[in-house]
Amino acid sequence: MVIGATGQIGRSAVRALAEDGWRVTAASRGGDRDPSWPEEVQALRLDRADDEALSAAIGDDCDVVVDIVAYGTAHARQLTSLAGRVGSAVVVSSVSVYEDDKGRNFDTQAEPDGFPEYPVPIPETQRTIAPGDASYSTGKAALERELLAAADALPVTLLRAGAVHGPHCRTPRELYFVKRNLDGRRRRVIAYGGGSRFHPVSVHTLAELIRLAAARPGSRALNACDPEAPTVLQIATAIDAVMGVAPETVLVDGPPPLPTVGDTPWSVPVPVVCDMSAAERALGYRPVVSYADTLPETIAWIERRLTAQPDWRESYPRMHAAYGDLFDYAAEDAWLDAR
Repeated sequence: MVIGATGQIGRSAVRALAEDGWRVTAASRGGDRDPSWPEEVQALRLDRADDEALSAAIGDDCDVVVDIVAYGTAHARQLTSLAGRVGSAVVVSSVSVYEDDKGRNFDTQAEPDGFPEYPVPIPETQRTIAPGDASYSTGKAALERELLAAADALPVTLLRAGAVHGPHCRTPRELYFVKRNLDGRRRRVIAYGGGSRFHPVSVHTLAELIRLAAARPGSRALNACDPEAPTVLQIATAIDAVMGVAPETVLVDGPPPLPTVGDTPWSVPVPVVCDMSAAERALGYRPVVSYADTLPETIAWIERRLTAQPDWRESYPRMHAAYGDLFDYAAEDAWLDAR
């Protein structure tokens, strides 16, 4: 059973599991099918909030529940209530649960000197934020703590995902450069000297980790990131290569000079890079795709969305809500001209 099957990660996970020989039930609110899935995949309409419906859908002989959308204590308890009827679970979490040794984390980064300074790379033994319901990060931490506490009854693999990328993404960071190129922007500004690194993870990498974890039940938390963590400048250059453009890049040492100038969705003052060796040891994971390999399909998806709905705030409302105005060209031009 895959819960959240028609989301960005779920589509790839269902396909990978089915191709690996699993009999897959793909559960989602709409009960839709992805055209890339094998015919034998069973699509199921399911309201995740309905405990009875979830229990009935799981039945009594489910080997593995893959939960893409689990969040918070309530979802964790939904899953642990199935102990004895489910062989194991694979649950997607986030690298945002980490905090540094001074208690700084993703929730404190807006504060002065609040951005965490993680070890490079971050191991799974790094301390995590206190669980709660105050933010996305605390909710994921609550999910993890509840599930790991019940690991004797229900073995669970938690996959701490980095910056997810690929088709069907509702908040594609690549939009920052793709739209600029489509708009014919000849100059762009990147803060922190273009050296920011925020570890990405392809939907294909996540699908491979889910496939491996499903076949190797156990209780553990594992990082889930791509084999490399490119810098923002490397990402921009790779996108340019796919789109066949060569705009001028103006690098700014230090933070963005203005709130809407040079602040990309990957821009962080210190690197966020995760160690993938634990997944290699526990699951036999080996890289299946690089960041650059996946860009053509990601860019094509973004271009189609923008063609259908040119106003990016309407085509990607969650992106606008999360990052604000990413395309303040007037402020960008004024700063560049003054410079």
